[in-house]
Order: sequence, then C-alpha cells, then structure tokens
Amino acid sequence: MTRQARITPLLLDHAETLLRELLRFEQPADVVVSRYFRQHHQLGHADRGFIAETVFAVLRKKRSLEARCGESPTLRRLLLAALACVRGWNQRELAPILTSSEETWLAQVKAVKAEEMPAAVRHDFPDWLDAALLAQYGEFATDALAAALWQSAPLDLRVNSVKMGRDAVLARLAEDGIAATAGLYSPLAVRLAGKPALAQHPLFVDGSIEVQDEGSQLLGYLLSPRRGEMVVDFCAGAGGKTLLLGALMHNSGRLYAFDVSEKRLARLKPRLARSGLSNVHPVRIEHERDTKIKRLAGKIDRVLVDAPCSGLGTLRRNPDLKWRQDERSIAELQAKQSAILAAASTLVKKGGRLVYATCSLLAAENDAVVDGFLATHPQFAPVSAEEILARQGIVLPGERLRLLPHQHHTDGFFAAVLEKQDER
Repeated sequence: MTRQARITPLLLDHAETLLRELLRFEQPADVVVSRYFRQHHQLGHADRGFIAETVFAVLRKKRSLEARCGESPTLRRLLLAALACVRGWNQRELAPILTSSEETWLAQVKAVKAEEMPAAVRHDFPDWLDAALLAQYGEFATDALAAALWQSAPLDLRVNSVKMGRDAVLARLAEDGIAATAGLYSPLAVRLAGKPALAQHPLFVDGSIEVQDEGSQLLGYLLSPRRGEMVVDFCAGAGGKTLLLGALMHNSGRLYAFDVSEKRLARLKPRLARSGLSNVHPVRIEHERDTKIKRLAGKIDRVLVDAPCSGLGTLRRNPDLKWRQDERSIAELQAKQSAILAAASTLVKKGGRLVYATCSLLAAENDAVVDGFLATHPQFAPVSAEEILARQGIVLPGERLRLLPHQHHTDGFFAAVLEKQDER
C-alpha cells in the first residue's frame, strides 16, 4: 500500500486480527503472518505490505507504544499509535478510520516525550534484557543498539562463487533495474537497495545467488575450509552457511550438514540442488551424542557450531523474539550451547579448527560459553578472528568476532575461533 492510498476500516480489522494472534507469542511471528496471508489470499500485495509493516511496528515498539497509550490499551489503539508514532502517518491520512474522539486521543499520544520514559520502555526491551545490555554495552551504545533494532533489516544476498562472480551478479541486477551494491565485509555479499521479489529471478532460480545476511557469511570465512578437507556444519538448519562452506571448498572434499530437524534439512535439499554442489552430505542426528557423530570423532578438519540461541541479534527481522525470551530461557540455552560445543569438539582432529557462533547479543550465550569450554578443554586454544579475516582481505578488529547492527549494519553475530593443539 502506497502512502498515497487510503487506509480502510477493513484493512485495520485485518491488522487487529493478526496482531491478536501474534501477541499470543505461541509461534514465530513470520510463521503466523505467512499463515494468515495464505488464509486470506484475497489480500493484494500492497495490502499485505501495509498489514505486515503495521503489526511489526507494534512488535518492535510494544512497550513504548503501551506507555503512550496508557493502561490496558486496546489492539486498535496500539495499531493507531504505531501508524502515527512509528510509521509517521498523519491525521489526514488516518482520517478514514478515526473517530473524533480518537483524533483528540491520538494527538495526546504523539505529544508524549520518549526521553521521559524509563530506559527499558524507551528502548522497547523487557526489563531483564535492558539490564543485561546496559551492563554489557553501557548506556550510549545500548541507546544506539536499540534504535538500530527498531529498523527493518536490508535484504542481503550471497553470490554462489561456484557459478558466478560478484561483479557479474551486480552487473546483471543493474541490467534488470535492481539497485544493489557490494557488501562492506564479505567478498560474496550483495546488498539490495529495496526488497524486490527474487523467487523467480533467473539468478535465484539457477542458484547463482542466495539470500543470506552479510554477517552470517563471515562465519564461513572464519572457518575458511580448504579444498579436499572433511568439514562439519554441526547445526546446519536450512543450510545457508553449509552452501557457503561448500563453495569455499570449491566443491571438493566432504561436507557434512548435521541437524536434529528433518524439516530443516528438507529445506536444504532444493537449495542444494540449485547450488551445483556435490560435496554436501545432509545427515539428521538424534542429539549431540548421536553415534553418527562418534564415528567421525577426531577425523574432521573444521567444524562450525552455529548454536541454537535466543536470536536477539536478529530483532530487526524477528522483533517478537525479545518478548518470547526470559532469563530462564537464556540459562537453558546456555546449558544447551555448552553441551553442543563440547560434543562438536570431539570431531576435531589435532591441528583442526572449531568455530562457535551465535546470532545473540548476550555475553551469557557467547563469551561465557566459550570461556567455560576453554576452561575444561585445555587441548583447544583461541585464535584471533581478526587475523584470520585479515588474511582474506576482511578488516574487522577483535580477537572474537562481534557484529552489531548499529555499528556494522548487519545482524548481531558473535563468533570465536578455537584450534585443537598438536601433540607435543
């Protein structure tokens, strides 16, 4: 829906119905939204865009909108406040759906000063998360981080180097009228200026490009697998990083994609078919102690552990995650992450490399897990992420990789590189 188009009561009703379902927090927001639009296929592309952007605005700024609206705000009032205060719609544009009393109320809502709100409300974080981020990053950086997380994430692509070079992809996109630039860090990243539909684009159909955040791509460069090696993507999921690793291996060697979910691995299969890779072997495992893992103990050159995590680094895409987590769930995740990292480490041969990564912003899921592992696994030693990336022409300072949306304009990522020491 363009800003010039008129909003209708029916569209707002759809947004209210969808928001009610989202605020139950029973499933990921993107799953709920996709299902709703499948059930209401009569909605046009522009109408779906209006509804999705408006409900996501509420998810991003739920606490501050509630503060503006007063005690026990209705869903309708949250949506109206989101349109006026987050999306910037003026009263003339909103006139078709406002009652006279709502016009007066909305003017009062817009007059509320954000700087007078408590920090957690102003940042739109739950109290526990705001406290954790303030302790970790400080007030100034947390202000900047919160502001960055309110924004919608850009659309990044990864060029499949087995099929095409980045310059050729950029040239083809330009020919097709799709504005794009080279990524700042990953040699294979392309950032689009907008969010065009790509599912039918020839470059996507033939596997020359994949959708993947630039920060995620850097994990492959930290692992930096070589031709002919044996490599494991321990928590492969739908395989975005697996496909990158396969390309970095020049389609040689043997690359195992482990995951406990058959459904996630099934989503890898069509991507794998498009990619042109023949060195990838998807394997479903029951758990991190599966006998399939034990059979490969001490035989693997490089292991990537992109661990299950809170996903708080992806709040630009998944704003519901901050309302679906709490301190207890973080503690449970930390225990799971530690167990997975310990199990994955048994695969690594002497002289081999282990990369632990998350898309979390929290030290509890990042440094604490790595430091705990190193304290109990003296055969592993940390290696400088900065030096590994520099050898590949990527300039990012730090012993461990730390990407933040407000600094690097990627999703939030953490990664630590560890190597198993040769016997003395």
